[in-house]
Amino acid sequence: MTLNITGDADADRLLTEDPLALLIGMLLDQQVPMETAFAGPLKIARRAGTLDAAALAHTNPDEFAQMFKEPPAVHRFPGSMAARVQALCAAVEDEWGGDAAALWTQGDPDGAEVLRRLKKLPGFGEQKAKIFLALLGKQYGYAGAGWREASAPYGEDGSHRSVADIVSAESLAKVREFKRAQKAAAKAGAKGAASPA
Repeated sequence: MTLNITGDADADRLLTEDPLALLIGMLLDQQVPMETAFAGPLKIARRAGTLDAAALAHTNPDEFAQMFKEPPAVHRFPGSMAARVQALCAAVEDEWGGDAAALWTQGDPDGAEVLRRLKKLPGFGEQKAKIFLALLGKQYGYAGAGWREASAPYGEDGSHRSVADIVSAESLAKVREFKRAQKAAAKAGAKGAASPA
């Protein structure tokens, strides 16, 4: 199993081999292109010299934020996202012994339980948690009972809704098209709601 999300072999290899990298990539996936978000963990690992949850959680916050700002920036909002990554790493350290994979492996949890665990993480709301659960089920070998139902609609077989469905340049294009259509529909709906009767 090798993830193919960023188009950068080194970044994708890190996402494949390091569960914390994948979790951080998902956290960063907002208000930037997916490829940028999921390439972020490699930039962090290279600049910090590690991708250990405890080490990152305890890095001086100002130094950590500076790492995010170095060109090319990790995220377009380096300060706030650096703080979120540190909060996420602290949660992984405190609650999961520094092992991000324990979120979906410890105690052989079903899909609903993994979703509950993910939603407790800093920066993970309902939608982000569902997308990540779908990514685990579709591409990361997680096979807990009911994961498709718990991650619905992102767990749907054959869909192209999110990063969970990206396995190639072609599927990336389909996901982008789906997101564009969603945004256009939301915009049209907002305009319709705002116009007087």
